[in-house]
Amino acid sequence: MSTKKSIQKLLSWEYWPMYMFYLPNIPFALYQALKGGSLTFFTATNPAIENSGIGTESKYKTLLLLPKKHLPKTVFHKANSSIKNTLKSLTSEGITYPIIAKPDIGFRGLLVKKIENETALITYLEKYKIAVLIQEFLTQENECGIFYHRLPNEEKGTVSSITLKEFLHVIGDGKSTLEALILKDKRATIYLNLVKENPALDLDEIIEKDKKVNLSAIGNHCKGTRFINGNYLISNKLENTFDILNKQSKNWFYGRLDVKYNSFEDLENGDFKILELNGILAEPTHIYDAEKTTYFKALKTMRTHWKQLTKIAIYNNKVQNVPHRTTLGLLKDVRKLNKYTKYISKLNRID
Repeated sequence: MSTKKSIQKLLSWEYWPMYMFYLPNIPFALYQALKGGSLTFFTATNPAIENSGIGTESKYKTLLLLPKKHLPKTVFHKANSSIKNTLKSLTSEGITYPIIAKPDIGFRGLLVKKIENETALITYLEKYKIAVLIQEFLTQENECGIFYHRLPNEEKGTVSSITLKEFLHVIGDGKSTLEALILKDKRATIYLNLVKENPALDLDEIIEKDKKVNLSAIGNHCKGTRFINGNYLISNKLENTFDILNKQSKNWFYGRLDVKYNSFEDLENGDFKILELNGILAEPTHIYDAEKTTYFKALKTMRTHWKQLTKIAIYNNKVQNVPHRTTLGLLKDVRKLNKYTKYISKLNRID
């Protein structure tokens, strides 16, 4: 990365590394652990999700907690299982190309790919010997993150964050190549190397005036997607919709749903598809809208959400007798996750 791009990322706090959002909040986290009576108190928050969703959980198993009508068509490819059988399953499920492939365990868009044809899918599955979710490519116009939490003893929950997503793109001027447009765009230029990996884009193409070219189909911040604070859209109707969804999906009470929809009215009326359900590791990602939020306000928002997490965990443990994960057991899971993450990160670098 050039010095100019490095300075740009350094000055824009939304690009800062993860530890900058967690280290300052460690004293607060320890205080919550004291209130919860255990260093692993948080594992009682979402009983239906392994470790309540710290990243060790299977995305596929977590999705199965949700009503089928809200899920994209999905095929689960186990590590080292038959690629031929997986291809047959795609046909039987009616999944056509392009598709989305993603690791069953993973986060922040690592190894998430839009795949255009069967040959590319076979190459992906042969290269990455891990469990993979293969999903239909959803064509709904919009994507957002909905953060929802509910105390188990209360009928009503709260939508505490809406993150609207603006996919990385450029607008043509009728005379510049796609690569030139990217280099002139303050945000897109940071992700030029990622864009070069997309075989569907011709960097030498002259883009006609006012034509919008999406540079990524993956709604992750690390893929260039701009996160926009949409909290002004929170309404009673929306919360009622997600109350219904939550009660149809037993034993998760805190997390973020990444959803696709056409209009916000559709979303409020329950017409949407869910890409992922993220548990306690999820963030209220509207905080990354640097135009509307300061770094210190982002830290405060995270603490506000952790307070709700603590209330839910304490209730589940004390009233519902949901046990805490043992410290040793949790450490083993985290070590296993770290080893796995290093492995797929290495594969990503090779790629």
